[in-house]
Amino acid sequence: MIITLPEEDDTQFDLQLLIRHILIEERRRYIIQGQQNVSLQEHTKDKSLDYWLRSNVARYPDRKQATNELIHRICNSGLFRENVNLVCPNTGYVCSGIELV
Repeated sequence: MIITLPEEDDTQFDLQLLIRHILIEERRRYIIQGQQNVSLQEHTKDKSLDYWLRSNVARYPDRKQATNELIHRICNSGLFRENVNLVCPNTGYVCSGIELV
């Protein structure tokens, strides 16, 4: 399934790439949202969806990408659901993100 980034109306990515990243590279069944209003270089959550999108998909990597609207688009695929009780792999704190259904 192809998802369009809300912040970049013409930039899209295949959810299968995200799933592969989560399962194989991160070895989890979820990814935290991790949205930050900073440049990619200043981003502090390199295990987050926001960081992954900026590094791999976005045309404008210094712009926040993992918006709430994007989370809803991803969850509407039926492949993910939102979860507000996930452990951030960068900080250890509980935060929100998406998990595979």
